[in-house]
Amino acid sequence: MKSEVVVGIDSSTTATKAIAWDPSGKKIAEGNSPIRLFSPKPYYYEQDPDDWWHSMAESLKKLTHQLDKERITALAIANQRETFVGFNKDGKPVRPAIIWLDERCKSHVDKFASGIGEDRIHQITGKPKDYAPVVYRLAWMKENEKDLFMKVSKFCDVHTCLVYKLTGHYKTSWASADSMGIFDLEKKVWSGEILHRLNITRQQLPVAYSPGSVLGYVTKTAAEVTGLKTGTMVVAGGGDGQAAGLGVNALRPERAYLNMGTAIVSGTYAEDYMVNRSFRTIACCSGAGYYCETSLRSGTFLIDWFIQQVLKIDPALKPDIYRQLEEEAEQLKPGSEGLMILPYWNAVMNPYWDPDARGCIIGLSSVHHRGHLYRAILEGIAMEQSLATKAVESATGERTEEFAIIGGGAKSKLWRQIIADATNKKILNMSFDEASCLGAGISAAVAAGWFPTFEEAAKNMVHVKEITMPIPQNAELYHNQLIKYREIYPAIREISKRGTI
Repeated sequence: MKSEVVVGIDSSTTATKAIAWDPSGKKIAEGNSPIRLFSPKPYYYEQDPDDWWHSMAESLKKLTHQLDKERITALAIANQRETFVGFNKDGKPVRPAIIWLDERCKSHVDKFASGIGEDRIHQITGKPKDYAPVVYRLAWMKENEKDLFMKVSKFCDVHTCLVYKLTGHYKTSWASADSMGIFDLEKKVWSGEILHRLNITRQQLPVAYSPGSVLGYVTKTAAEVTGLKTGTMVVAGGGDGQAAGLGVNALRPERAYLNMGTAIVSGTYAEDYMVNRSFRTIACCSGAGYYCETSLRSGTFLIDWFIQQVLKIDPALKPDIYRQLEEEAEQLKPGSEGLMILPYWNAVMNPYWDPDARGCIIGLSSVHHRGHLYRAILEGIAMEQSLATKAVESATGERTEEFAIIGGGAKSKLWRQIIADATNKKILNMSFDEASCLGAGISAAVAAGWFPTFEEAAKNMVHVKEITMPIPQNAELYHNQLIKYREIYPAIREISKRGTI
């Protein structure tokens, strides 16, 4: 077993990364390749599904050039969620894929959800009414592109598309199917109620399997393109969020994952199925249990917006700007001298699920400079995470003790400390940031027989590099600030709904 490796693939929004792992969780080789993103009009975001395949094939080709392909015993995929493509009977896309960033379906959400019942669709799918799940984009397509909709033989998530290219089978993972918003998450089947509303049959969807299941084997054609050996085992992985949870060993309520990327996404493990407006419920990549996931769409996105749109600085030309802002913010005391930011630049999901919500800056005065604004952004996001975590703890009755933190924001020592202080939790900096790749690799390792359980695999393959502890006096200050912070949204909600003049 020592010479064997498994491959975890992360097919994200902008790139594919493939990493080979050994049984100790050591990175042996890797390859990556970009994926194009198109915006044909404002708030529309699409991709060519062939780019998903070409990107994965290229990343695998780079990886297999670094090690003997005979060593690769299995692979699994983590994928961008809430994205779909429709294939005709010949296996060709009827239109470009509509991805999770797309907002064209916003006007269809209320109508479609009310047809089934908001509470009912929440209970079935684990997802409160929101434009993120694929189901509302399907409703948009059914109404606006009727001819194309009727030509679709298979509606596929990214995971299905890539598994089909590798094995010739339309198969997916429970932990990928659930983001479609038409999957009965408790029963682990496609929901007949929702399918009937869409006029879609179960035959038009992939077969969904438990994470860790063997979905098929690499075909000769796929082997020639990727550099893999024919017959390599292809294993069910899951959505990139759930795979990241597995990749940081968040398989008990005490440890939650916290992805500080473009969006801020956190997940807390729950053994039993439950729904609550404080989170969206998603399948765990271990094949058992669930994650209570919270999401703030404005994460590092908001930092980049501030630098590019307010400071008018191009980070590509002045990459040192991040370090400069960190240094300026570090000189300030917690609380940013009375400056507070509600980070709802891209509306709000949990707990309000309000597409009309907007961000705001409170307490701005002449004493504040860009360092204050930067720190207030970090603190506002931390306040929101604290609010979300408390709501999850209240709903589940379990206490989160620590966050395993990943994503670009995890590189900021200052932000790690602010998150620790604001939430009063330990922050674990992981040995590898590629948690989704590692989570997919763990799924492959279990299927390959390296470990008897997902828990045992994660115990051996996941490692912590550094721990940030909360500072008691800062935690008390942020606790008091949270009392004021939670009053901001209710106070401005009606103003936001009125829109612009």
